[in-house]
Amino acid sequence: MSYTSQPYVKIREKLLAGELSVSTIVQSNLDQIHSHNKALNAFLEVYEDEAKAMALVVDAKLKVGTAGRLAGLVVGIKDLLCYQGHGSQAGSKILNTFKSTFSATAVQRLLDEDAIIIGRQNCDEFGMGSTNENSAFGPVLNFANQAYVAGGSSGGSAVAVQAGMCQVSLGTDTGGSIRMPASFCGVIGLKPTYGLVSRWGLIAYASSFDTIGPIANHVSDARLVMDIIKGDDGQDSTLVAQIPPPTSDKMRIAYIKEVVEHPSLQPEIKAAFEKKVAQLISLGYTVEGVDFPYIDQLLPTYYVLTTAESSSNLARFDGVKFGHRTSNPVDLMQLYKRSRREGFGEEVKRRIMLGTFVLSANYYDAYYTKAQKVRRLIQEKTIAILSEYDFIVSPTTSSTAYRLGEKTADPIQMYLGDLFTVQANVAGIPGLSIPMGEDSNGLPMGFQLMTYPFQEDKMLDLGERLTNDEK
Repeated sequence: MSYTSQPYVKIREKLLAGELSVSTIVQSNLDQIHSHNKALNAFLEVYEDEAKAMALVVDAKLKVGTAGRLAGLVVGIKDLLCYQGHGSQAGSKILNTFKSTFSATAVQRLLDEDAIIIGRQNCDEFGMGSTNENSAFGPVLNFANQAYVAGGSSGGSAVAVQAGMCQVSLGTDTGGSIRMPASFCGVIGLKPTYGLVSRWGLIAYASSFDTIGPIANHVSDARLVMDIIKGDDGQDSTLVAQIPPPTSDKMRIAYIKEVVEHPSLQPEIKAAFEKKVAQLISLGYTVEGVDFPYIDQLLPTYYVLTTAESSSNLARFDGVKFGHRTSNPVDLMQLYKRSRREGFGEEVKRRIMLGTFVLSANYYDAYYTKAQKVRRLIQEKTIAILSEYDFIVSPTTSSTAYRLGEKTADPIQMYLGDLFTVQANVAGIPGLSIPMGEDSNGLPMGFQLMTYPFQEDKMLDLGERLTNDEK
């Protein structure tokens, strides 16, 4: 039996009543991993013995009343997050044999509350991808249909929750990497406001975009995890020390006309989105279309800036300090070149080269500086909309999951898959993907909510209302 169909609050009631043990829960998740992981490739490493040992410790704490708020919650962590004494490879060969000497703040805060970390999960290399086909360890397959991708880059994290291999996953979102796989897999995915959760211990892709957030089967579980991992830790200078109070309800919701009328939008997703809009209206909201003049600039701005930042961040992987080192180089330059050529995958090389190009002296102002200015315009327009409306809603993705290999031949087509999700990252606002039913092929669809910065609770309240009203 898998306990992932039950929200944690119900599981905790049984744990406190002595009707259930953490060891039983952990074993049920391990059984799911044993049954499904070989085919799905969601976990790169499973901490089976360690998880069982920790379960006994937490069971003992429950008996004496000292267990933390997450006792019995089984969590998987994306391979971009550091966990002390464990491998952290970012889905890449360049970090072969690397073990972290410390734990990411988000991971440590879960451990401090007696969550059980059951393993590390497959992802697109350094978070660069939308399908989880860019991992050095092979693609993650969708539990709904293994001929289809899981979405990326947190594909392993989403599939692990989808298939009952853990109750919650910690993923990362740079341009939709939590929400897109959540949509493709029919689960909950929360991207927090930039500056709410510390990035300490996150292997960086693009530092001004990266965020850490939960993937879960239940909105209440995502809320609980977010409440624990958020807040200042003294390690991340981009964290906001004081979270603003909730904004007043306007009972108004916007959708961007250019998104809902986009030619790439799958008809079944559009129909399901319209049903969600009708549900919002039935809850008393006014839902209106608004214009967003920068829709065509979203993806170019995102890719210019993120590749520039990746070019800088990934310079540290040089074969000298840690990870993969080429054999028998003749000099230092050959050590650098061959180590990187052998260690990085094709997509990572592509983005590093593009980022280096836009940062070069002759093109810096033409591309990087201009993209920063456009980012400010996008952010200001998004905030202006959210000053008049409680939420911006949209489909999470323009289509359901792609067939395996369908987009890999053309990177531009792959990048277009991020169109509906990158706005939240460019603007630094929170986003939530919740399930929106399935298409005629049985593939999940997702509905996205975005709101004013640091209004996660308000967004989660509505997300919980929308998901509970359908049960």
